[in-house]
Amino acid sequence: MESRVLFSSQFKFPVKTRETSIAPFSPPRNVLSFYFSSPADRFAMKMGPLVKAVSCAPKIVAEVDSSRDEPRRKKLAVFVSGGGSNFRKIHEGCSDGSVNGDVVLLVTNKKDCGGAEYARSNGIPVLVFPKAKREPFDGLSPSELVDVLRKYGVDFVLLAGYLKLIPVELVQAFPKRILNIHPALLPAFGGKGLYGIRVHKAVLESGARYSGPTIHFVDEEYDTGRILAQSAVRVIANDTPEELAKKVLHEEHKLYVEVVAAICEERIKWREDGVPLIQSKENPDKYY
Repeated sequence: MESRVLFSSQFKFPVKTRETSIAPFSPPRNVLSFYFSSPADRFAMKMGPLVKAVSCAPKIVAEVDSSRDEPRRKKLAVFVSGGGSNFRKIHEGCSDGSVNGDVVLLVTNKKDCGGAEYARSNGIPVLVFPKAKREPFDGLSPSELVDVLRKYGVDFVLLAGYLKLIPVELVQAFPKRILNIHPALLPAFGGKGLYGIRVHKAVLESGARYSGPTIHFVDEEYDTGRILAQSAVRVIANDTPEELAKKVLHEEHKLYVEVVAAICEERIKWREDGVPLIQSKENPDKYY
């Protein structure tokens, strides 16, 4: 399977290196129009190389104490609405040492979903949010949810297939500490109503040649927060929505664990212009 990792700094905010800069890719006009006919693909072609590290450190706004050798283990709350396969991969990463953190809470709007059952079987407390209309006493209000997350000392909130809009109270209580994963290359194919198999149908109908997951920070709207990382998979002409979904999900499982590992190791840095970057673990002078 062909896959390539993309990072936020390559999309809208090129960063100059000491010798060169990330320049847009400009194929011949006839090649561009023939092979990349959809708006999403024309946008993708302008992004330039799919993988490139910034070889000189951009101007970073320091937000963590980098003097500590080993960051403490982070406490994570994961939100799901279904089977929670990404949640399971993150939990496995915490258990095997890949992630310097622990899932301390599982939040769901469907108390009997597969993700909730997995959490209970692994001793992880399950909370219901928001309150159900038919069962108003079964669930938390936004303010109650924030209070519980603070009580558990949650450092980061991870949305993993959670289909409800995150309330403003939670976004304001955890600024730059809520991540979501979306099964398409944002900013294309995102927004209210575009989730699950609907996303993959839209990608195929558009004629896009690439798709893949996006991990972004969460704001008050659907899928509009700052992009942190992406991974691209090639769309084959005879792909079905189900086949494309399977390929994208495979990339989701790898990418989300890698990003959660980075955020737990305090390797997410913010440029002065508000672009989040991932600091290389092997070479701290490189950012992705």
